[in-house]
Amino acid sequence: MAPERQPMLEGALVVLRPSTPADWDALYAVASDPLVWEVHPAHDRWQEPVFRAYFDAGIASGGALTILDKATGTVIGASRFDNWDEAADEIEIGWTYLARAYWGGVYNREIKRLMLDHIHRFVRTAVFTVGAGNVRSRRAMEKIGGVARPGTVDRMMAGEMKPHLIYEIHRP
Repeated sequence: MAPERQPMLEGALVVLRPSTPADWDALYAVASDPLVWEVHPAHDRWQEPVFRAYFDAGIASGGALTILDKATGTVIGASRFDNWDEAADEIEIGWTYLARAYWGGVYNREIKRLMLDHIHRFVRTAVFTVGAGNVRSRRAMEKIGGVARPGTVDRMMAGEMKPHLIYEIHRP
């Protein structure tokens, strides 16, 4: 059975809902902060044309989710389910970013827990691709139980191939 990649998910702090083209303004308002991308391999994603390509790819993927602060209804970021590999029984969770006011772990942990609880109903393994130099995201992955696979894979980011680690979390 194909995984449901655009669910409505609700926690104590956040609501995740399917992204739509109408989310552009609110999501770009968050993403246009260069500090959001400071340690990310796609360090130029705050620029409108670069973010437009990221946003359009997310909409086209059929797995993009817009994240809202449950208390205020404010758009605070986005995430995505993509690259489902039926044979490997896994899907990638990623492309996540949050407004800086929501950094510090508690929001990211809830977002990832909601996404993992949902997707593990469909697949055995969720994988996360994290830039080798993105210490902030690597620490966040380890805090939620991600285990790095051996080696790295290269992905095109900001115009050049950059090494990434693949973390995995298996269904409990």
